Amino acid sequence: QVQLVESGGGLVQAGVSLRLSCAASGRTFSNYAMGWFRQAPGKEREFVAAINWSGSRLYYADSVKGRFTIFRDNAKDTVYLQMNSLKPEDTALYYCAARPDSYSYYTKINDYNYWGQGTQVTVSS
Repeated sequence: QVQLVESGGGLVQAGVSLRLSCAASGRTFSNYAMGWFRQAPGKEREFVAAINWSGSRLYYADSVKGRFTIFRDNAKDTVYLQMNSLKPEDTALYYCAARPDSYSYYTKINDYNYWGQGTQVTVSS
């Protein structure tokens, strides 16, 4: 069992940056592939970014490519999502997710076994 706790969300203006953190506990963090997803009001949860155990393999949704960066610190059992040049359409509840697989990354909701409770990001225009 892995517990995930997101933090770092907030209300910001368009164009600024924000860094989300997801702290994991319960199992060896480096054994898990990690992902970030988001869900806007009235919309389905969607993939944002994914990373394998070492950070050597990354994948991004087209909507955030070039603006968001996913990275992890296995010594701190934490995965991050650096979000730059935020837009109002980035407004959503952001979730991190974990899957017990070190080698690859995953982009589908059903690929992941564990989820955090989410942190709200609201971007005003």
